[in-house]
Amino acid sequence: MSMPSLSLSVPLQRALWAVAGLSLLLRLFISATFPITGDEAFFYWWGVYPDWGYYDHPPMVGWFIAAMLQLFGDATWSIRLPIVLLPLVQGLVLWWGVAAWDRERAPWAALLFWLTPLNWINTLITTDTPLMLWSMLSIACLMHAEARARMDGRTWTLYALSGLFIGYAFLSKYFSVVLGLSYLVYFALVRRERWAGMLVLVLAALPGPAINVWWNMGHGWSNIMFNVYNRNQGEVFGWHKPGLYLLTWAYLLTPGVLWLGVKHRAGLRNAWSKHRLLACLTGVPVAFFALLSLKKVIGLHWVLSFYPLMFASLALALPREALPRAGRYLAVFLGLHLLVVGGMYTRDLADWKDVKIYPEIVRSYRTEALLEQVKTPNAVIMATAYTPAAIYGHALKHYVPVFGLGKFHARQDDLLVDYARFDGKTIRIISFSRPELPDYAPYFQQVTLLDMSQSGAQFFVVEGQGFRYELYRQQVLGEIFRRYYNIPAWLPMTGCPFCERYCGQVRCPRPEGDTR
Repeated sequence: MSMPSLSLSVPLQRALWAVAGLSLLLRLFISATFPITGDEAFFYWWGVYPDWGYYDHPPMVGWFIAAMLQLFGDATWSIRLPIVLLPLVQGLVLWWGVAAWDRERAPWAALLFWLTPLNWINTLITTDTPLMLWSMLSIACLMHAEARARMDGRTWTLYALSGLFIGYAFLSKYFSVVLGLSYLVYFALVRRERWAGMLVLVLAALPGPAINVWWNMGHGWSNIMFNVYNRNQGEVFGWHKPGLYLLTWAYLLTPGVLWLGVKHRAGLRNAWSKHRLLACLTGVPVAFFALLSLKKVIGLHWVLSFYPLMFASLALALPREALPRAGRYLAVFLGLHLLVVGGMYTRDLADWKDVKIYPEIVRSYRTEALLEQVKTPNAVIMATAYTPAAIYGHALKHYVPVFGLGKFHARQDDLLVDYARFDGKTIRIISFSRPELPDYAPYFQQVTLLDMSQSGAQFFVVEGQGFRYELYRQQVLGEIFRRYYNIPAWLPMTGCPFCERYCGQVRCPRPEGDTR
C-alpha cells in the first residue's frame, strides 16, 4: 500500500504531521506511566500462553501481545504498543482508502480522525485493538476494489485482501460479523453485478472462522457459551439503553462536528448517495447497534471499528470552507480532555483517598507493595475475581487463579488451572471486601482472616490451610459446570479442558431437567 501522491497545502501538511506526531508522543507517555488495568493484565496472560483461542474471545490480541513480549519484554508500554501505534496506522489507511474516491479530501478524513480525543488518550490494549486495525484495512481495500472499473488482476487482489483482513478481524472479535453484514447488504442491494468479487472476498476470509470453529470444538465451545448464552442472561428492554447509545455517538463525534453534520445534512446525503459503499458501511452498523440497544447497553468500544468512517463521510460531504472549522471544533473539544488528563497527572495518590474506588486505585498503583505483605514461601496466592487476579499475576510474573465461582466474564482459569495441584496446600485469598469465613471454611482444614492495609486502603486475606480439593471439585467446580458449561448437545465436541478435569470426559452429563 502506498499513500497517494498529491500536493498538500503547507498549513494542512503541518497540521497533519503535528497532530499525528504530538498525539503519538502523548500516547507513548501515558502508556509508560499509567498502571495496567484488569482487562489488560488478563490479556497479558493470553500473550504469555499464546493459543489458537481463549475462553471469551478469539486469539488475535493475545498474538499481538505475545509478539510484543518477544520483541520488547513485558513492560506495560510494550504490551500497549499496538494500541499506541493504532491511531496513526488507522488514519493513514483511512487516508489511502478515501483517496480511491477523492484524493484532495482524503487527508482531511485522516486529520479529523486524528483530532478526536480518543486517539490522543486511549492507550489501553483490548480485543478491539486488532479488530479496529483489520477492519480498517479490509474496508480500505474494498474501497479501492470497488473504485476500479475493470475486473483485472489488481482488482481481484484487492477483493482477496479485503477478505483476508476481515478474516483476521473475525479472529480478533465477533463484532467483525457486523462488518460482514454491511458487505452483504452492499453486494446484495447495490453491486449484484460484482458477485464474483464478493465470492473471492468470502473465500479469502474463511480461514479465520475455520480456525475459530476448530478451536471451539476442542474447548467446549467456550466462545459460543460466553457470547451467545452466559453473557446475555437477564437482558431486558430499558429506555435508558437506546438513550445511552445516542449519547455515545454524540460524544464520539463531538458536539461541534455533530452540529456541522446536521447543518450540512444535504451534503452528507449527497456523499452517501454518490458513495453507496460508504453509506452501507456507516448505515448498517449504526442501525444494527441501534436495534441491539433496545435490550443491551452498547459500550463505546462496540462501534469503534466503524468510527473512522464517520470522518470519511464528513470529509467528503462538508463544504471546503467548513473542513477547517470542523478541525477547530475538534481541537477545542480535545483541549478540554487534555486539561483533564494534565490535571490528573498533577495529583498524588493521597489526593484520591475520599474517592469510592480508592482501594482499586491503590491495588493498581501499589500492587508490588501490597503483595509483599501477602506473600509467604509456602502459600499459593489467589483472588476473588479475575481483575485483581490478573493484576497480581502481572506483578508477580506468575499466574494467579481465582478462588470461587467468579462471574461469566474472563473464565480463562477454566482452561488453564487444575485445582487438584493445590490439594493440601495453604492458600491466601486477597479481597478488598470483608469476606465471610464460613463461606471458605468447608474447603480447608483451618481458615484465618487477616486484616491488612496499604496506603490507607484496607484489604483482607483469607488464609486457608490444608485445601480440600475433592469437596471444592464437587461444590464449586460443579456449580461452575452447571452455570457455564451447559453445552447444547447439537454442538460437536473434540475436547473440553474444564469438563475433562471436572468429570473425566469431554461431555459431562447435563443437569436433570435441562433440555438445551
